Amino acid sequence: MAEHHGRGRRLGDGDGAAPLRVGVVGAGFISAQYSATLHRLPQLRVTAVADAVPERADALAAEHEGARALPLAGLLAADDVDVVLNLTLPAGHADVTARALGAGKHVHSEKPLATTLSDGEEVLRAAADAGLRVGCAPDTVLGTGVQTARAVLDAGEIGVPFATTAVMATPGHERWHPQPDFYYQPGGGPLQDMGPYHLSALVHLLGPVARVTGASTRPRPRRVIGSGPREGERVEVGVDTHVTGVLEHSSGAVSTLVMSFDTWASRVPPVEVHGTQGSLSVPDPNYFEGAVEVARAAEQPLRGARWEDVGVRAGYLGAGRGTGLADLALALRAGAPHRASLDLALHVVDVMASLERAAASGSGVATTTTCERPPAVDGLVDLASPGAREGGGRG
Repeated sequence: MAEHHGRGRRLGDGDGAAPLRVGVVGAGFISAQYSATLHRLPQLRVTAVADAVPERADALAAEHEGARALPLAGLLAADDVDVVLNLTLPAGHADVTARALGAGKHVHSEKPLATTLSDGEEVLRAAADAGLRVGCAPDTVLGTGVQTARAVLDAGEIGVPFATTAVMATPGHERWHPQPDFYYQPGGGPLQDMGPYHLSALVHLLGPVARVTGASTRPRPRRVIGSGPREGERVEVGVDTHVTGVLEHSSGAVSTLVMSFDTWASRVPPVEVHGTQGSLSVPDPNYFEGAVEVARAAEQPLRGARWEDVGVRAGYLGAGRGTGLADLALALRAGAPHRASLDLALHVVDVMASLERAAASGSGVATTTTCERPPAVDGLVDLASPGAREGGGRG
């Protein structure tokens, strides 16, 4: 499943270190975090914004000097837009991405790439036909948390990794999100919403998944909105909200996954990797940073555990949502693979779809896609520095 790395405007082709010009589609809740990141990264410049609510587009465009609000068709046709940042709702991701590719634009999309595997495969074909790049969140895995953990694994500090637990356990997003409806409809739920963070981290750490088994349940038929103008309103639940799975990686490692909107409290770590010579505690992959700790087999007492903070070793420093788009910009300049890749995003969609099928059928399901482990971020890189360069990383 080879992704094209070429056609379209490439940074450095006769324009020095000119930033990649970004057209943002979708100015909703998550756009504020992207906007803050794009403000400070020299690889990117927002030139246009489109949203179904014109006032939101106006407000976001006003945050970026020289940017203007446009209808979607106008943004896709704009000569000063090189890449579309797709921040629409999940149900619209594949369609907007395909339209942007058809208009000759690279794309970086919020997760998931698509809500069905078939739609994701259409995006893959469209990108290949156009010779354009598609990147996809989550880019949290490019921060110092997951990248430091990967550096520990790749250095062999816990021996051969053979098992992982990955857990996301919350009571549900309706407690804080003022418009949570889409979280509880097809394409939503804890697996589709939060699964991409943990699954992307697992692929970065252990490689692609070959086969899954799973089970799921839906204990509450309705949710109550806890904030905003709709506080107290009930939302019908149309998806399973507690999903468990066992993932068999091509490497031979096995991961246990729990994604839940039904857990009132949990002390289970977000990600732990167990190897033949020790264990590794990985911070929450929904965030860019966090402590990485190792418990080495030779140093363990008979009771309890001795954990050591390994410090910060690798990853993009001070990263925020949109870092993956800056990584794509640098990769375009260098003619190298970008890390938040289309192949990885499609494989994550495949794993989620396979897990849903396995939970419904009660039997194991083989994935139909694969991908390479994305290149690691070698060492510590500050993308906000004008001298930041794409280093290629390790495979």
